[in-house]
Amino acid sequence: MDVSPVKIRVPEGCNLILGQAHFIKTVEDIYEAVVSSVPGIKFGVAFCESSGPCLVRVEGNDEELSSMAASMALEIGAGHCFLMLLKQAYPINVLNALKNVPEVCTIFCATANPVEVLVAETGLGRAVIGVVDGSKPKGIEDEEQRKERRHFLRRIGYKK
Repeated sequence: MDVSPVKIRVPEGCNLILGQAHFIKTVEDIYEAVVSSVPGIKFGVAFCESSGPCLVRVEGNDEELSSMAASMALEIGAGHCFLMLLKQAYPINVLNALKNVPEVCTIFCATANPVEVLVAETGLGRAVIGVVDGSKPKGIEDEEQRKERRHFLRRIGYKK
C-alpha cells in the first residue's frame, strides 16, 4: 500500500469541508442542505463515485467554486469522498446540516488552512486515511492571547 499527501490550497476568502459519504444522491442532498442553511452562501461540492462509471459528481451555486471543488476531488481520488468549497459563510454555519444528510458518514476537516490529505492507494482504489490541517501549535496561549481570542469571537458575532 502506498500513502501519499495530496496538497490542497484553499482559495483566498474560501473555506473547505472534506468528508466521506456513500451514495450517488449525496451531491444533490448536500446541495439542498447547504443552500437552505445560509442565505447568500456561495459553494461548490464534488463527490467521488466509487462504483459504476466512477465519476466526480458536481453540484453548487457558484460555477468557479464547483469547478475547483471537482478538480480537487479528482486529485484526491478517494472513493466516496466529497469536497466542498464555500464562501460568504463559514463551515460552522453548515456543518450540522451536513452531518444530518443521511449519506454523510464522516467529516475529515472544515478549514480555511492549507490542507494535506493523506491518501492510501491499494489495488482496489484510494482512501482518505487522515488530514493535515494547517500548522502545528507553537505554544500555549497566555492571558493576553486568551483575551484577544475572546474579543475576536465577540467582534465577529459568535459570542455575546
